[in-house]
Amino acid sequence: MCAERVQRILTAIMLGIALMFLAQGAAGDALSFKIGVALQAFIIVMMLVWAFTNFCPSLWFFNKVFGPCDWGKEKSSDG
Repeated sequence: MCAERVQRILTAIMLGIALMFLAQGAAGDALSFKIGVALQAFIIVMMLVWAFTNFCPSLWFFNKVFGPCDWGKEKSSDG
């Protein structure tokens, strides 16, 4: 695994959790709705920080833990 891939997976999981809370809120649970809105707002704010500053805290952390992805590098063979 590499940092960008882990960050995308984490974002998808967070969006799924927010959707779950929003669906429970739509079914009548007011606290779940508030939690879903708060999670969604957090994700939006973090995406805007990333867009305007080109800094993503989760990518910074995951780059230290997993290392960056090498999307464009060709695999060389010794032969």
